[in-house]
Amino acid sequence: MDLKGLTIKKFSEGLKKKEFSTEEGVNAFIKTIEEKNSELNAFLKFDLEVHKERALEKAKELDKTIAAGKPVGKLAGVGLGIKDVILIEGTRATASSKILEKYTASYDATVIRKLKDADALFLGKTNLDEFAMGSSTENSAFGVTKNPYDTNLVAGGSSGGSAAAVASDMVLGALGSDTGGSIRQPAAFCGVVGLKPTYGAVSRYGLMAMASSLDQIGPFGKTVEDAAILFSKIAGNDPYDATSYAIDYKNITEPDFKEIKNLTIGVPDEYFVEGLEKEVGDEIHRVIEELKSQGFKFKKISLPHTKYALSCYYIVQPAEVSTNLSRFDGIRYGTREKAKNLLELYKKDKSEGFGPESKHRIILGTFVLSSGYYDAYYNKAQRVRALIKQDFDEAFKDVDVVLTPVTPTLPFKIGEKTMDPLQMYLSDIFTVPANLAGIPGISIPVKGRVGKLPVGFQLMAPRWREADILGIGMYYERN
Repeated sequence: MDLKGLTIKKFSEGLKKKEFSTEEGVNAFIKTIEEKNSELNAFLKFDLEVHKERALEKAKELDKTIAAGKPVGKLAGVGLGIKDVILIEGTRATASSKILEKYTASYDATVIRKLKDADALFLGKTNLDEFAMGSSTENSAFGVTKNPYDTNLVAGGSSGGSAAAVASDMVLGALGSDTGGSIRQPAAFCGVVGLKPTYGAVSRYGLMAMASSLDQIGPFGKTVEDAAILFSKIAGNDPYDATSYAIDYKNITEPDFKEIKNLTIGVPDEYFVEGLEKEVGDEIHRVIEELKSQGFKFKKISLPHTKYALSCYYIVQPAEVSTNLSRFDGIRYGTREKAKNLLELYKKDKSEGFGPESKHRIILGTFVLSSGYYDAYYNKAQRVRALIKQDFDEAFKDVDVVLTPVTPTLPFKIGEKTMDPLQMYLSDIFTVPANLAGIPGISIPVKGRVGKLPVGFQLMAPRWREADILGIGMYYERN
């Protein structure tokens, strides 16, 4: 069974036509993981056997149900990878951190429950930067994930494992989390589609909290249509997440292209600045010209506070990190190091359990929340955040969608930026504004780059308007 080029839609159609069985599909996924994962390190190696056994057992049940002529879920037999910050009951959940190396999830995240209801199969937990803090998946306690296009390069982060797993055909789709670009940036580096939904569109129940006002679960797919299919299954209100909303995404996988072509696309000057590699900029302009030739209207816009977004993000996010990660104290969670007293336990657990980047952000976050600095830093950052959101609100009065680059550079070499945190953080300069504003964003691979490293372009829309960016993406893919 050839998985290359196989999408969720094609897989579902093949299953209906009985071109293959669910069990045959699962065995093909498992074989590909066994062949490729040792080199790419997209999947965390522990618990792979558990997921394999569960997937095969579920596949056999589905085949019996199909043979009996009974209905199955819309994602029956679809093999997925799940970022290891999303809980699956009875399996390890480490956030790629030593501090949670022995932790086993006691319940399913809401998105997992919804995917189980749709009869999806989980083939393993994917690698990430520790607690989703990073832009290259080099901060994982369990090794670097490599880019399927060139194993000397990073896969992006923090959801690098999910992006690499989809790009290398180990799975048909995956889930990641996006706090400042952690779905869109690795999607761009690995040449797949990555969607960050509106904040509140998808329940965060069962997602390990990193920065609660920014985190959002979203899908990876080989196509925009696949991303839309996965999103339609995980979106919706959840009584266990008070920030989630009930929005009707009923027809999101079947856009009306006549309506889509009436949308006006805005292009902000602030995203085409010094530091944007020429090759990346040229490709984004090529996409713009192609969409213009297909009849889309474009308009220049301004998002004047964009230049403050990265600074704002790296105050708000570490502040929330320092609060959320304080629960890993060696008692309820943690390494449970032997210690003479409580203070020694805290010191041992956190110093030996957390990696360098996590420690860095915890310290920074604790500082900006401390007495005397709270107003000078955190409160000021929140005011700037409101201005960034206001920029988008004003822009969306004149345009329906905003088009920008996803990243300023092509995928970079492993180790190239590890000693320069500022250069690493700049990888997210075009993605963090959407998180700060709470709006949806998607990374879509630029077509026609066969034999070259992938480049992604980003579409952003007003809150709850995922249909617009997915619709334009599907139109671009099909034309």
